[in-house]
Formats: sequence, C-alpha cells, structure tokens
Amino acid sequence: MSDRILAGTRKGLFDLRRRAGGWDVEKVHFLGDPVTAVLNDAGTLHAALDLGHFGVKLWASRDDGASWEERPAPLYPPQPEGAEEPYPWKLKTVWTIEPGLVPGVLWAGTIPGGLFRSADDGRSWELVRELWDHPGRKKWMGGGAEQPGLHSVSVDPRNPARIAIGVSTGGVWHTEDGGRSWELGAKGMYAEYMPPENRYDEIAQDAHRIARCAAAPDHLWCQHHNGVFRSEDGGRTWTEVTSMQPSKFGFAVAVHPRDPKTAWFVPAVKDETRVPVDGKLVVARTRDGGATVEVMREGLPQRHAYDLVWRHALDVDATGERLAMGSTSGGVWISEDSGESWRELPARLPPVSCLRFA
Repeated sequence: MSDRILAGTRKGLFDLRRRAGGWDVEKVHFLGDPVTAVLNDAGTLHAALDLGHFGVKLWASRDDGASWEERPAPLYPPQPEGAEEPYPWKLKTVWTIEPGLVPGVLWAGTIPGGLFRSADDGRSWELVRELWDHPGRKKWMGGGAEQPGLHSVSVDPRNPARIAIGVSTGGVWHTEDGGRSWELGAKGMYAEYMPPENRYDEIAQDAHRIARCAAAPDHLWCQHHNGVFRSEDGGRTWTEVTSMQPSKFGFAVAVHPRDPKTAWFVPAVKDETRVPVDGKLVVARTRDGGATVEVMREGLPQRHAYDLVWRHALDVDATGERLAMGSTSGGVWISEDSGESWRELPARLPPVSCLRFA
C-alpha cells in the first residue's frame, strides 16, 4: 500500500505520510499558493499553481520535494486576428497533469480546454493543435467554470497513443494515434440541462470525471453532471448506472486498479446547492458493475456536513484497498478497507482541489 498522499489545496501542497501512529502532515510546499494539479511520475514530483494575476506556474522536484525547480507553463499560440473564437487563447488553469506512460511524456489538461503534451518531463509543452483546431472545439461551453475545462486525460496502458479525454462541457473525445486525430465518443450519455432535442448531443455532455481500470483498460467509468455512466468498449459507448444513491450527481470517481466492476463515487445535491445529501458525507461503492450500490458512512461526518469533493480529490492506491479523499471544507479522510470505514486526518487543511497517492 502507498504510505504517502499529496494534497493540493487553495493554500499549498500538503505532503501526508503514514507513520506508526497513523496519517499526518509531514511537510507543506508552496504555503499560501493555490495548487491545482499534482503528479508523482517516475520519481519526479510535478505541481501546478494558479497565482491569479501572476499566472500559472509549474514546479518540479527530483529529490522528493526537498527542492523545487520552476518549469515553463503551457503557452497558447497567438490568437489569429479577426478569428471568431468563443474564448481567449490564454492559459487560465492547469487542471490536470497525467503521465504519458512513455519516459518523459506528460499530458496537461487546461482551462480554456487545451490539451498540451510534453516530451521532456515538463521542460517544454506543445499545444495539441489537432484537437484545438477541431471544428467541434468551438462548441464547447463552460461548466462550473466560465470557460471549458479539459479535466480528464486517460491513457490506455496497453497503447500510450490511445487516449480518452473529458471536457466540461464538451463531451468525451478519443484518439488512437497520440493526438493526431480525434473523434467524439459519448454515445449513450444524456444531458438533462439541454433542450429535449439536444439531450443526447454528444458534444453537450458534461462528463465531470473519467477513470479507467488499469488491468482492464476497455472499462471506463464516468461521473457525469446528471448521472454515472460505464463503458466496456474503451469509452465509445456508455450505459447509465441507475442504482446510484443517495444521489446521481457528483464530481469524483475512482476505479479499482484490478477489478473493473468496482468503483467509488461521492454523491451530492447538484446545481445551485452542491453539498452532501441531507448534510451527510458518504461514499458510494459498486462492486458488481453498477447493478447495486452500497453507501459507506462509517467514520464520515453525518450531521451538518457540507464538504464537497472535487473531481481530482478522490483516489485509490495500487492495491485497491486504500482510498483517500479531500473536501472543499478542508477535511481529508482515508480508508484502509476499500471504503468500508474512514478515518479523518488530524488536521484541517485549506480547501482541497486535488489529491493523489504518491
């Protein structure tokens, strides 16, 4: 099991360790700065910071966080004059950093919806123009953010050129050739927030988060704005999980690394409210591909709890037994038994935006 968690928050990157006495904060990096994405890739730590007026900053550490070096942030090319564009060609946020499963290759998903690739461990970045220039990209819309955001980059471990991405709001897109060509793949999803005639429009789908089973890569799970969906064909077609409880809305999803039928979610009340149902924080788990869903409560606050768990703030380790999640209220909970019970970290962090086992 992994004994380390990296938690990116509104005011720093918190390095959590499991010792004999339990989990606690070992160290804080970038105290006071918003951390929007974090990754430990082959021993190199990567962190993305959103400094508002001062822009996006990327940092990397090759000595386990003892020291950090600044890396260049992804840069959009100049916007053509007179071009009809719904949003400015300017980096607002690095929302996720993912390993490319090839030495040195990283992927970064950003707001306003650009996908960037690095071939040198984050020392330089190139916008994937084939996706950015796709005619469908101009139909993307803002979801929770004002501009579209590319939040999920899921690389097939059998073939690093085969990638699925999720856009809020712009559907699910697929490439089989490392990004040289793209096509939509959100068939079966529906959008309750659209007019009836556009309900099944694939480009209108707000796929909040996409996760893939490492041992069975054709099996993907999606926490959508208005439901949970599952795919068994690499994300080309999707089937709704109708057994979700206590709510079908949420942001996060984690998939068991070996069992494609096991996945975890954090349900909430959607749209204007966005808090746990009845003020009770729970984790929903299915172990039979969505046929049934269990609701886990042990160790989680069950009275006046208003903790929301964002897209990247739920994770499962390589064993499938240890899980961790962080909330917008600064709580962090860890389960050692596949979600059956949870124990809260003995610290209150700033709002957690992303969390990963390292």
